[in-house]
Amino acid sequence: FADAWNLERITPPWLNFRIRTRRPLDMREGTRLDYRIRLRGVPIPWRTRIDVWEPGVRFVDRQVIGPYHWWRHEHRFEAVAGGTRVIDHVEYLPRVAWLSRQWVRRDVERIFAYRREALLRELRAAAGERREDRGRGARRSTGRPTPSCRRGSRARRAAGAALAGAPQRGS
Repeated sequence: FADAWNLERITPPWLNFRIRTRRPLDMREGTRLDYRIRLRGVPIPWRTRIDVWEPGVRFVDRQVIGPYHWWRHEHRFEAVAGGTRVIDHVEYLPRVAWLSRQWVRRDVERIFAYRREALLRELRAAAGERREDRGRGARRSTGRPTPSCRRGSRARRAAGAALAGAPQRGS
């Protein structure tokens, strides 16, 4: 998660997500990241700022420029037996919420469902590489990452969502 370019690997291809910020990038509080997505064929610039940076614990990005009236995304990491639980909590308010709320909620849910599966794929592949390296005598950290993602939603004024197992409504 410290390498922002991994985000391209876990974002659905239908968004045509590209990071526009130049490398190298020092992830820390105050870092700004520029992206571009295509939503229904329309190119949309997106800039986020890292508001909180606690490596290995959590980080928070907030949209500065982009498709939402409000977007705040907290990424948390919790140690669990055999690995790490990855928890995403997203608060958002769509532009023209009275009109777009339903479509945006569906899109955000699809994006995070894809992201969950892509993250599981990436972590399983990394765990397989570690097992192969251990077989060759290389020293790597022990334990297989086993993310657990729960899905739910939460209101923030007009709309909100969290990737956190079973759908939850309200709050």
